[in-house]
Amino acid sequence: MKLANLARATLLVSAVALLPATTAGLAAVEGRSNAQFNRLFTVYQIVKAQYVEAVDDDKLINGAIEGMLAGLDPHSSYVEGASFQRLTNMIDGNYSGLGLSVGMDDGAVRVIAPMKGSPADKAGVKAGDYITHLDGKLIYGIELDEAVARMRGEAGTSIRLTLFREGRNDTFDVTVTRGVIDLEPVTWKLEKDVGVISVNEFSRDVGVDVGKAIADLKKQAAGKLTGLVLDLRQNPGGSLDEAVALSDLFLTKGDIVSQRGRNPRDNEFYRAEEMIPGDAAKGLPVIVLIDAGSASASEIVAGALQDQKRALIMGERSFGKGSVQSLFELDKSRAIKLTTARYYTPAGKSVQEGGIEPDIRVPQLSDPDARRRAELTMRESDLRRHLVNELGVADKQLEADRQDDPRFKATAEELKAKGITDFQLNYALETLRRGGRASLALKGK
Repeated sequence: MKLANLARATLLVSAVALLPATTAGLAAVEGRSNAQFNRLFTVYQIVKAQYVEAVDDDKLINGAIEGMLAGLDPHSSYVEGASFQRLTNMIDGNYSGLGLSVGMDDGAVRVIAPMKGSPADKAGVKAGDYITHLDGKLIYGIELDEAVARMRGEAGTSIRLTLFREGRNDTFDVTVTRGVIDLEPVTWKLEKDVGVISVNEFSRDVGVDVGKAIADLKKQAAGKLTGLVLDLRQNPGGSLDEAVALSDLFLTKGDIVSQRGRNPRDNEFYRAEEMIPGDAAKGLPVIVLIDAGSASASEIVAGALQDQKRALIMGERSFGKGSVQSLFELDKSRAIKLTTARYYTPAGKSVQEGGIEPDIRVPQLSDPDARRRAELTMRESDLRRHLVNELGVADKQLEADRQDDPRFKATAEELKAKGITDFQLNYALETLRRGGRASLALKGK
């Protein structure tokens, strides 16, 4: 399978914990590594003395730190200055911009996912699009931080994106008006007798908001609610605590997720009823929708409800980001984001690399570009230096969802003629209305 040079930097943080930096044990490390540190210092001295131009110390030290972390995995990095401020803003969930999760793919800026309801989403930007120009200026080969900084700006100002989309012969322009990205993390609506709850990001109070959504949907349905669809598509993650809180809404007992690191003393287990007692949905059938843009916290929820047989998982295999990043602050403007643990579902399956496999795989037939993009969709397993699943996941298994499914043959045009604009959601609604199939799946039969 392809291994792209993707230095992924999302505009939402996936389960990042803020931790103070520690110097414990550094003395022992220094004693064992004098030769290595001497080699590093020798290179520093040679560069300072021989490079064609005078080099600032900060530039050299920062470069050394960046290189050290870049050699580990795609999610460990050094952040400072504007990058550190952006990360802080993202954790707070409020900033101005387009509402895009983006990464670098061999020098090109690639859209991981537009946030639901964001300016970019409303303008028609899609996951998998490449951004080639900003306001007519080529951005290929620039640093990702620089590209993100150019896309940021005051709410109300506009920017022209030139996009390349797989399946199309030519690039095309989209003008996006920036907005304050203070998205509603949870939105909901009643589709006749089925409630649809969309979780767009795992920011503060998501668990509480989903609880309110369930209560409101029951009220709207006047006691005739037959099921719930929990839509986690294109949700790149966020707070671990909120993922646990949301899962706990539907579970009455058992594990939700475990976090296991290098040292057994750092292992943590999150269980149902520790935050929220009972099942807020009172046993209503639940379908969880996921796709390749569902990552980290989204995968925790899907994995917990799947393993506990509380929900039917539908859609496409998720992204496969099963690692924990901790933020170690060095000072007020610098920090390192370091991968410190892996996530495991209640059944002991690692989310890393393989992601969550849906119980029923349903392609997004209503999107005319979906099939072509699906062939080139990037997941965790495609990232260079990604952590390998400890149990081993065969490439053939990871590529299985890119094979044609004979059950789904309708074209986007045929579905549009029937008034179906979101085939995956429509299929989930119809499955719940039929009742039997979902009930059997939920009982593990």
